[in-house]
This record gives sequence, structure tokens and C-alpha cells, in this order.
Amino acid sequence: MRYRNLLTAVSILLPGAAAAQGTDTAAGRPTVVLVSGPREGDRAPDFSLPWASRDTAGADPWFSLSARRGRIVVLAFCPRDFTSGCTAEMQTFTARYSELFGPDVEVVGISTDSLATHRRFADSLGLPFRLLSDPDQKISRAYGSADKDSYNRRTVFVIDSRGEVSYVELRFNALDPRSYDHLKQAIKDARGK
Repeated sequence: MRYRNLLTAVSILLPGAAAAQGTDTAAGRPTVVLVSGPREGDRAPDFSLPWASRDTAGADPWFSLSARRGRIVVLAFCPRDFTSGCTAEMQTFTARYSELFGPDVEVVGISTDSLATHRRFADSLGLPFRLLSDPDQKISRAYGSADKDSYNRRTVFVIDSRGEVSYVELRFNALDPRSYDHLKQAIKDARGK
């Protein structure tokens, strides 16, 4: 309870900052990570990044968020390609693609991996969506998703058709079916706006 009160105090004292809770597995203590990024209702920070798919790497034009205005966009920040968590998340996105997303939603994965690595990863899993390369974590930092050691935290954002953040999950659990159910509901809610 003491930590929940701390999180509330942080949110009040630091506008624009959010807190993600976790556990320090080495010591078993609760941890709090302060992040600064868009919240629900905020205008999504615009960006352009190079992308790769299972068929193409480094294609022009770059993926631009503002060019997707009028569509719902799901941004899935991931630590690294070919890791167990990222593989599980992307496989689930692929297996449940039509159920979760549908034709009016554009999904992209974002990590620091190179375009060549993204292409191999997308090809190995048959991904039906693009993977964006953010090697210096500029966009990851703008969305509060950058973590230490040049990795991203596993976070998910839903951007509605007006370009506003309609859903933020700072601790997306790739192995928990409820995370995907919450995302599905968030996309349904974004459609209703």
C-alpha cells in the first residue's frame, strides 16, 4: 500500500510522468520506474522511422505516424528481436491478427534492432506488419519506453484516428492472455471515438 501511495504522489507532483511498477527479482523488493511519455488523451508524438517487413528492409518512404492520421495505430515497443518475450508477443499478434486488429488498424513493432535483423525476425515468424528501427532510442524515449542498456521496455500504445493516445500499457505482459484482451478492448474503444 505504501508503494501505491508513492505512485499516486509521483503522478501528482510530476505532471507528464507515469510510474511503472515491478519487482526487483534479485532482492524481491517492489520497484518503481519513472517514465515520461504521452498519457491517454495526449497528442501522440510524431515520428518517422525506417522499417523492415518479412519481404523488405529499408524501404522508402519511412514509416511516419502523422501519415497514418485517420487510422488506428498500435505501437508495440519491444526489447530485442529473437528474444523469448518478443517472439511470444509477435507470434500472438500474428496468430490473433484479424481478431485483435482488423483492416482499419496498423500495427508496428519498435526496437533498437537493425533493419536486417528486423527482416530476418519478421520472415522467421511470418509477421503481417512492419518492424521499425529506433537504434538511438529517440522515439522510445519520447514514448517513455526506453530502458537501460539500449533496450526498450515492453510497452504498447494505441493511437486513435485523430492522432491522440487512447491507450497506454507500460508493462505489457507478452505471456498473459489478459494483456491481449485489454489491447483488443482498447482498440474497440478507439474505434468508438
